[in-house]
Amino acid sequence: MRASRNIILFCGLAGWLLFAGCASAPPNSLARHDAAKWQSAIAAFEAADATNPPPSGCIVFTGSSYIRKWTTLAADFPGLPVVNRGFGGCELADVYTYADRIIIPYAPREVVIYAGGNDINAGMNPEIVFGDFVALMTKLHQALPQTKLVFISCPPSPKRWAQTEKIKSVNALIAGYCKKNGITFVNTFTLMLGADGLPRPEIYGDDRLHMNPNGYAIWRKAVAPCLIP
Repeated sequence: MRASRNIILFCGLAGWLLFAGCASAPPNSLARHDAAKWQSAIAAFEAADATNPPPSGCIVFTGSSYIRKWTTLAADFPGLPVVNRGFGGCELADVYTYADRIIIPYAPREVVIYAGGNDINAGMNPEIVFGDFVALMTKLHQALPQTKLVFISCPPSPKRWAQTEKIKSVNALIAGYCKKNGITFVNTFTLMLGADGLPRPEIYGDDRLHMNPNGYAIWRKAVAPCLIP
């Protein structure tokens, strides 16, 4: 059964990539990835949905802790039906796994995603991270063909500065794919650097990894023009 699912996944990705002008699907981590540790977080979202479901046509923000900690979404984008479905620490393969439960059922008009930095931090090669990104975009496009897809670039951070070249590689691969496939790529990477080319210390929290309100002000300004009113 698992082999059959993998074959179906490969065929679906191959079909999408052939449409996009690519010869084959890039390698990904989906077959070996274990997303079980996020079950309780996803179940909590579902419990909340049961009593207060997001409106159809909402704008879903999802991904890792940079999204989960964006607690000012409603205030930052007033008048827009924004829904935060970030679950901190997740990787792109986790978003792929749970898209059937916390993205697709909402029939959103737009999905805004950031994930990928934790993947690199876990030792994953940029090419595999890119493969997971392609798998996620493929799944969402097939299920929600009229939905606008937005991806926020992997950010720099003082704590993980040693991983910067890999982050740049991931961003370049993803940006190229987005350009070819009508996906909006929001490049916040350079906006988070100072004149010296290093992360701006005033936009990060004490952990030197996550953003403080100054950082989210940068993201708000970059993302706002991409949202469907």
